[in-house]
Amino acid sequence: MTNSTRRIAACAIAALLIAALPASAQIVINGDDEVNFKLGVLGQFQADTISNPDPEGNTNNLFARRLRLLFGGQVAKNVSFFIETDAPNLGKTVSGVKDIQPPLLVQDAYVEVRFADAFTLDAGLMFIPFSRNGLQSAGTLLLMDYGAYTFSDSAPTQSTTGRDTGFQARGYFAGNRLEYRIGAFQGVRDAGSDNAFRYAGRVQYNALDPESGFFYTGTYLGKKKILAVGAAFDVQKDFHGYDADAFFDHPLGPGALTAQFDYNHYDGGTTLTTLPKQNDVLIEAGYLIRALKLTPVVQIAHQDIVDASQGGTTRAAAGANYWWAGHNANVKALYTRIAPAGLGKQNEFTVQLQVFLY
Repeated sequence: MTNSTRRIAACAIAALLIAALPASAQIVINGDDEVNFKLGVLGQFQADTISNPDPEGNTNNLFARRLRLLFGGQVAKNVSFFIETDAPNLGKTVSGVKDIQPPLLVQDAYVEVRFADAFTLDAGLMFIPFSRNGLQSAGTLLLMDYGAYTFSDSAPTQSTTGRDTGFQARGYFAGNRLEYRIGAFQGVRDAGSDNAFRYAGRVQYNALDPESGFFYTGTYLGKKKILAVGAAFDVQKDFHGYDADAFFDHPLGPGALTAQFDYNHYDGGTTLTTLPKQNDVLIEAGYLIRALKLTPVVQIAHQDIVDASQGGTTRAAAGANYWWAGHNANVKALYTRIAPAGLGKQNEFTVQLQVFLY
């Protein structure tokens, strides 16, 4: 057995063991009052089928969408860290090849130094401070994945699923309701790595309950009252991206309503020639039926590329989530209609089992 196989097997065993733990359990090792270590796991196991143009049959996969180990803790007063690994799409067939031994990736790796509520410094590999959806934890999403175009600029900016290396300042004002994030990141580098860095920033205002922490939550399952609006920018030389978003999560009647809107504009310019000028929209909503632990969900993800000759795509999805143990253990099912401009439409159906603890 190779070292890579051993690591992936260890991740899978940890995920199965965690699934048997109570939803409120956490794995925390405490040193003294200022030192602790926390261990977690995220496993998302999927069955997926997507139709292809005739005469090809459906593409079918049984695979692990995400298989992550999470490590975090505090090493000194106000100095903490977070590291997350991933073996993505384990077993999925991509471009005709079954990816049964994907590389073990470092997904996140950053240190956080807190000086005050108004100023925390983050350094390392982290999410760019851009859209609300792009800053949500994969373990707390309303649907089973991010919007299809949430990370449209990742490959052109030499990033990894919305993450880049750099330094970021963030903080809170007005009773933790007004948040800012601003940072400098590597971005795309030339051969001498002497070109300008990438700069990104975000502000968000919470009109009801405040939110804090590095990752946003995709749905609070009726446990908080959130009305948040945000805006962001992302630039490097003549590449620029802009974001506007809104998020609502509130108890309503016998359950709770969650809704999100994200608008992203990208223009790669001459800096990112592989990123066409485009306007992307994500709309999603769900209503938790508390007595049934069930949330029907809908989502529309639309990519509008300005140069019509390059086309665009609309994805309309509907499904339901069963919150067996909240975010710790759940089952999600989703049907998606994929409609690329000028091409044949496709139908996709996915079922996902999630186990998550952190």
